[in-house]
Amino acid sequence: MGISSLKLLKYVLFFFNLLFWFCGCCILGFGIYLLIHNDFGVLFHKLPSLTLGNVLIIVGSIIMVVAFLGCMGSIKENKCLLMSFFVLLLIILLAEVTLAILLFVYEPKLNVYVAEGLTDSIHRYHSDNSTKAAWDSIQTFLQCCGINGTSDWHGRPPTSCPTDSQVKGCFVKAKLWFHSNFLYIGIITICVCVIQVLGMSFALTLNCQIDKTSQVLGL
Repeated sequence: MGISSLKLLKYVLFFFNLLFWFCGCCILGFGIYLLIHNDFGVLFHKLPSLTLGNVLIIVGSIIMVVAFLGCMGSIKENKCLLMSFFVLLLIILLAEVTLAILLFVYEPKLNVYVAEGLTDSIHRYHSDNSTKAAWDSIQTFLQCCGINGTSDWHGRPPTSCPTDSQVKGCFVKAKLWFHSNFLYIGIITICVCVIQVLGMSFALTLNCQIDKTSQVLGL
């Protein structure tokens, strides 16, 4: 009974982490695509490396490493790898909770920082080609103009701005999109946390089952 339970847990955890690893590959690939085709980091001159592409590359790489440890630990029944997998998942979960709390507490300051960064980038629109390309891309994609509206552009707005005089600003439109999809974002976040907790539970259970099986076999 113990050996059959061990095998079941082993393969469940292996396929769980294999799927997790493929998700990491997809996130990494999407991050590389964004990094190559969309350079929005120039909109924030103080932190040019803090772009969605870079964030996705880091997240995807971490997921792939953690999932690899889980796969190898389960298929090899290696307690050290399993505990490393558990500890890394726990650190990631705590980091996510901490980040969510910080974003909630410092949301007003974050909004001010983003607005200041975008305002500074508007002033560099005509002098920096990469900034110009980034603004044109985001205004075309979101169908927005400036930060809060066309008045943010001194003189005539760029041709990438929609011709509608009532067009919303990009920062305003991004905030509206986030608030309108807050429920879905919350559900996705909760699902990710549940998956992480399940992975941690499987790892601990498999680790305990390995000990029990070893005792039964007299190892």
